[in-house]
Amino acid sequence: MGFCRCADAVCIRVFILDWRCFRISKIVHQLNEEIRDKEIRLISDTGEQLGIMSSDEALRIAEERALDLVKISPQAVPPVCKLMNYGKFRFEQSKKEKEARKNQHVVEIKEIRMSPGIDVGDFNTKLKNAVKFLTEGNRVKVSVRFRGREMAHTEIGRDLLVKFAESCSEVANMEKAAKLEGRNMSMFLSPKAGK
Repeated sequence: MGFCRCADAVCIRVFILDWRCFRISKIVHQLNEEIRDKEIRLISDTGEQLGIMSSDEALRIAEERALDLVKISPQAVPPVCKLMNYGKFRFEQSKKEKEARKNQHVVEIKEIRMSPGIDVGDFNTKLKNAVKFLTEGNRVKVSVRFRGREMAHTEIGRDLLVKFAESCSEVANMEKAAKLEGRNMSMFLSPKAGK
C-alpha cells in the first residue's frame, strides 16, 4: 500500500498496479450516465418541471429528445437535473467568460521615485508620467528616498509630495497621505472616478 505524495491536498488515489495520484481538474457538471442517484427532480429544456423520477427514466427522456441530462444542483434533495444541449451551453459560457475578461481592467500600482533635491525639469517629467498613469486608470505610489544627512530634513520631502499631489489634483485624489517608512516617504494617488 502506498501513500500520496502530492503537494495538493485534493487528489484521487487510483490503484493501477501501484498507487498513483492525479489532481482533479475543473469538475463542472455530472452528465448522463454519471448521474447515479435513485431519484432526481427533472426540468425540461424549456424550464418546465417534469417532476421527480428515477435517473434511468430521466436519461431515457433525454435520449428521446436528443439532449443531455445535466445535474445542476447536486446539494438539493432530491438533486435537480436539467435537459439541455451541454456542448452549446459550455460554448456560450466560455464566450461570456471571454467577454468578461476582455472588458475587465487590471488596476496596477505604478511607482514614481524622486529625491529631495529634484530639479524643476525632472519634477515636471515625473508629474507628466504620473498624470499619464492616472488617466489610464492606475494607482500611483509617489516616493522620496532620503540618503545620508537628508534624513534630518524630511520636511523637504513632505513638501515635495504635497506639491506633487496638488499638481495632480485635477486627475487624482490622495488615497494615503505622505508617510515616512525607514528612509522612504511615500503617498498613494488614485484616479478620480469621473476621469
